[in-house]
Amino acid sequence: MIHARGLTRRFMVKRRPVEAVRGLDLDVEPGQLVAFLGPNGAGKSTSLRMLTTLLPPTSGTAAVAGHDIATSPGAVRARIGYVGQKNSAGDNYRVRDELITQGRGYGMTRHDARRRADEVLDLLDLTPLADRKPNTLSGGQRRRLDIAMGLVNRPALLFLDEPSTGLDPHSRANIWEHVLRLRAEHRTTLLFTTHYLDEADSMAERVVVIDHGRVIADGTAQQLKADLAGDHINITVAQPDAAPAAEAAARIASPDAVTLDGPSIKVRVPRADSALPEYLRAFEEAGIKAIAAETARPTLDDVFLALTGRSLREAEES
Repeated sequence: MIHARGLTRRFMVKRRPVEAVRGLDLDVEPGQLVAFLGPNGAGKSTSLRMLTTLLPPTSGTAAVAGHDIATSPGAVRARIGYVGQKNSAGDNYRVRDELITQGRGYGMTRHDARRRADEVLDLLDLTPLADRKPNTLSGGQRRRLDIAMGLVNRPALLFLDEPSTGLDPHSRANIWEHVLRLRAEHRTTLLFTTHYLDEADSMAERVVVIDHGRVIADGTAQQLKADLAGDHINITVAQPDAAPAAEAAARIASPDAVTLDGPSIKVRVPRADSALPEYLRAFEEAGIKAIAAETARPTLDDVFLALTGRSLREAEES
């Protein structure tokens, strides 16, 4: 559905070139649900704007939904949906009229545009709001309308740029309920960006991490967490002055993944549930008493920290 090779985009900022995207290679198969993660300024939105033909690449090639983004942008746009960060519908016309106008823009007859408007209203549970103006809707309702606008042309591929940013947890869950139902019923291919790492972790079957305009990781959330972050073990010893000896005992098994934090020894391992008894046994044999032990599964933020040395959340906030 997406086949991109060497996509780059350079901007001139105060007469100096800035590379927003540096050689993006990306393949997305039909029906996949892919999360596209990275801090602000990493190149996520610029990449999406190139793939949706809104921004020409400086160099590189890409075929989206079977058509070249440079030579056949109209064919690409006819086959994709794009939900940007800002609202798609205007404020002066009714919800149903906005959807009809969108269908007419895709070349539908008035009859077909009306029928399709009613279909997407039903799909996104917006039928009771059809006669309302968009500026009277709640944030979650308006975001569902944005998605409806992106679905009018029955796209095989839907781009969602931060679809749930700024929504309360209930509205976020509601948005994802509709998105997942859409995928289950229509096998729509979905590529989305998000600031909420729990969404990428639980929703996406594949995660692509981009930083400084380059892809730095690509795989399932479980693969990335296991390979790049690992589980965490935190063991607290009874006597703080015994902590260095405990650290030395832990390093015998994990020489590169042990840190000392006061009376606590922190270890990164592939499987914490099977490794913890071994560390406790090693401490006991060394005459070191442990008074607390806990394990934790890694997060995608841990993956980003392992890859770049900084937290994705901190990078987003800055």
